Amino acid sequence: MFFGEYSHSMDEKGRLRVPAKLKNLINGEYVVTKGTSSCLFLFPKAHFEQEFLTKLNNVPTFNTAQQKPIRLLLSSTYMVEEDGQGRFALPGYLKTFANLEKNVVFIGVGSRIEIWSEDAWNNYQGEASEFDDLSSALADAGI
Repeated sequence: MFFGEYSHSMDEKGRLRVPAKLKNLINGEYVVTKGTSSCLFLFPKAHFEQEFLTKLNNVPTFNTAQQKPIRLLLSSTYMVEEDGQGRFALPGYLKTFANLEKNVVFIGVGSRIEIWSEDAWNNYQGEASEFDDLSSALADAGI
């Protein structure tokens, strides 16, 4: 399970490195894809294949309402290839989607890691009173 918030910077060539505390939990290969709220989702490859691809492959081929988000998700999925120093470069379409520039934030969200632009993450967090209002919705989920 992934937890925590980690601020990082892209290097001069636009490469990132997964924070060590999160990287230790990935166990091998991982993928990055478009997420919600203009962030990117990073999944261990095994989890992505077992949890997502298995379910997505069961969606009827001619169910156009369900096929569209599948196409958008899978066409934006990128198998990360690290260099010898553990850095990776994201394709331009993913950097553009998430408005990633110099400063980025990695957050652990249970089964996935999210990659945010620092500005977008700061805006998303809101104020403490908003957190209280939002967290009350967890009660509706039985938490």
